[in-house]
Amino acid sequence: MADKRYDSLKIENVVASGVIAESIDLNEVSAKIKSCELNTKRFPGAVYRIENPKIASLIFSSGKVVLTGIRDDKALKDGLAIIIKSLKEAGVETLEKPRVNITNIVCSYDIGKYINLNKVVVTLNLENIEYEPEQFPGLVYRIKDPKIVALLFSSGKIILTGGKNLDDIKKGLDFLEQKLESIM
Repeated sequence: MADKRYDSLKIENVVASGVIAESIDLNEVSAKIKSCELNTKRFPGAVYRIENPKIASLIFSSGKVVLTGIRDDKALKDGLAIIIKSLKEAGVETLEKPRVNITNIVCSYDIGKYINLNKVVVTLNLENIEYEPEQFPGLVYRIKDPKIVALLFSSGKIILTGGKNLDDIKKGLDFLEQKLESIM
């Protein structure tokens, strides 16, 4: 049975990166793949967007790739397969076993109640907190283990980022809720 504590936890974005080829001729790829854009004056890689699943990928001449916009493991697997297939059709010799791993997960969460951010600042360890409401309405809380950054908003909404898997995010959230429990 699913843990009710995480019902409002939602994956917003996953970033994955790795190596899919030893080298890639970006000029050739951008000429052969319709939705692949290359403007080396602005950015050293090609931008290749696919629609289903909706993923933006950055492809570099070194053979490295960064994928963003992913929402789950299936989208990562399917999107990577589409990108590799397109590159092969464009004449790129891809690695037999591409090495692509999740590097960051961004989740949103609703704690379900108002958070007094000023009280959080006064009560919790200041070295882990940044709060300048004149510049940004959220409080930035840096969790050390796992290494997660949480953005807390007075509405009770929380953004968690930095996890390499959902367990990291959940551990960070558990730690944060434990800290907030004493002041809410």
